[in-house]
Amino acid sequence: MNNPTAVRTAARVEPGRALLRVRNLRTEFRIGSDHIRAVNDVSFDIEPGDVLGIVGESGSGKSVTARSIMRMVRSPGEIVGGSVEFDGEDLLTLPEREMRRRRGSGVAMVFQDPQAALNPVMTIGDQIIEALMLHGTSKRAARPRAVELLDQVGIPDPAVKIDQYPHQFSGGMRQRVVIAIALANDPVLLIADEPTTALDVTIQAQILRLLLKLRDDLGLAIAIITHDMGVVAEMCSKVAVMYGGRIVEQGTVEQVLRTPRHPYTAALLAAMPRLDDERLGQPLPAIPGSPPDPSALPPGCAFAPRCRFVEEGCHHDVPALLQIGDEGQLSACIVAHRGVATDGASTAEAVVVGESAPVGSSPVLEVRDVRVDVGSRRRGLFHRDAPVYAVDSVSLAVHSGETVGLVGESGCGKSTLSRSIVGITPVAGGSVEVDGQDVTSMGDEQLGRIRSSVQYVFQDPYASLNPRRTVRQSLAEALSLRGVRGAELEAESLALMDRVGLRREYLDRYPHAFSGGQRQRIGIARALARRPKVLILDEPVSALDMSIQAQIINLLQELQRELGLGYLFIAHDLSVVRHLSDRVAVMYLGRIVETGTAAEVYGDPQHPYTVALLSSSPTPSVEERTREQIVLQGDLPSPANPPSGCRFRTRCPIGPLTHPDRDICVKQDPELLPRRNTQAAACHFPGELV
Repeated sequence: MNNPTAVRTAARVEPGRALLRVRNLRTEFRIGSDHIRAVNDVSFDIEPGDVLGIVGESGSGKSVTARSIMRMVRSPGEIVGGSVEFDGEDLLTLPEREMRRRRGSGVAMVFQDPQAALNPVMTIGDQIIEALMLHGTSKRAARPRAVELLDQVGIPDPAVKIDQYPHQFSGGMRQRVVIAIALANDPVLLIADEPTTALDVTIQAQILRLLLKLRDDLGLAIAIITHDMGVVAEMCSKVAVMYGGRIVEQGTVEQVLRTPRHPYTAALLAAMPRLDDERLGQPLPAIPGSPPDPSALPPGCAFAPRCRFVEEGCHHDVPALLQIGDEGQLSACIVAHRGVATDGASTAEAVVVGESAPVGSSPVLEVRDVRVDVGSRRRGLFHRDAPVYAVDSVSLAVHSGETVGLVGESGCGKSTLSRSIVGITPVAGGSVEVDGQDVTSMGDEQLGRIRSSVQYVFQDPYASLNPRRTVRQSLAEALSLRGVRGAELEAESLALMDRVGLRREYLDRYPHAFSGGQRQRIGIARALARRPKVLILDEPVSALDMSIQAQIINLLQELQRELGLGYLFIAHDLSVVRHLSDRVAVMYLGRIVETGTAAEVYGDPQHPYTVALLSSSPTPSVEERTREQIVLQGDLPSPANPPSGCRFRTRCPIGPLTHPDRDICVKQDPELLPRRNTQAAACHFPGELV
């Protein structure tokens, strides 16, 4: 360890003693007469150099545990018991003045949303300098140290970027700034709360690699809170799985991922789609029900209502977290305590899979050379803004009974394309055809009739539903546009609820009364009310917990088999796209750079961008840790100023960055040309990077 900072920080911990020792931590939220225990008897250790993954779904207590360690729980929350020993000192007993000194200099935290964590009216340099000066650094020494920190976290040209504001940085660069602030006072423990959740897979790979580099260079220990088992597999040494405010399983990553000893862990791993999945077209083994409400936990084991191994005793006694076997793995399951294997079959009930609807010969939706201009807002006799094509000459087709997956980073034009198809965003060029009719040149009345064939399901089901309307009213509005009236309206509403797996009595409830998965089912029911032929699904599962995600994926597959629907499925999660899609289109900076069947694109990608996307996608398997990973550098360029020639050349691992003689990439824009069978790629050197 040659870094002097690493030597200094590591020396602060006595050999043989845990850096952080959490014991029986309990945190409650007191609302009126109710005491909601969000964290219940949580215990774990973090050793110097450890990377501990704390995993669980929404409401499991992950983030509250992290905030409790930092003593940053906001009212009405209160830490009511337990101890948090950091380097032998109980943080929960320190006066607030002393605790402020420990934050940043001993333990530092990186929050999920860097946009919210940074002050928009202060330069990033001033924000880092402020953190340094609060802990005693002089103003004269603070600025050079801030430049050093920005360089350490990989911010290019830090001497210039230090005087810029947060809005001038991309999401990945803002997260690097937040990490730089956390590192300002040489902490020995870094707590990262969902640090990559809002980032694309390529930027996520950059941040995860940065965190591991900082651990190696500075001797940091890291606790990373996440819902993604793939992230845990790639960077963690130990893992604690939380459910209902408690740790239900704990062990090394190898133990927990290879031989899970709690039914929840096993079910969670089984429900996750994977890049190497062989269950294509088959229902995922989804966990029934929803994660429990912390304010209304069931008696006994919180997982008992969803568990296939449930016994009578599970409903009465809270199982202790006990060691299973001789290797130190812990499980809170009375069935596992008896030595019964809980990692075999899934928790899902058997699902009968019917025959898939045949794929139609003619496309029900066809997009031809579509361009969408998001820049020409001002037009006048003497001035017109230059066009900014967020979508530039894109063509694709969707047939009945098939799913076309559309993948790419944020800002590549996926959602802009989908919104232009349904008329939310105007089309600047090209055509959109529905059932063979060009809808881009139609009037409003004709457009309404034709566009009922194409319906949109939004990413955020809560934002897309009117909070002042019941489910019945929302469905009635959509049905009335189809001409449904009177008694038929009630019958159709009931049929839609049945179709999406919701109870009929839910019709008179408002959106706030539902979970995220239930709200997404309502959004799908509303889209089906128009009897569409195509659904455009814009990130329909990205905001959902892992177990609920599997339920919605299964529902979409079932509806497609029954109704012969075509799907344009937009997502950044390549595993989900792989599981659902028949064909895949990869988009970069407004253009499709590769297309083909899912088997072709995932099995033998021809474009280096596709290879990098697949390489950056985390897989919940310890065997994948040794795979070679291609981490793209930099961010997606702006569509207002795209690079000349190949748009990907500024980040391409086989382009001019590594092969300066390849000036064709700078001068000539590659066409999307057939490579083999139905596969096509827009690259001058297709198939070179594997």
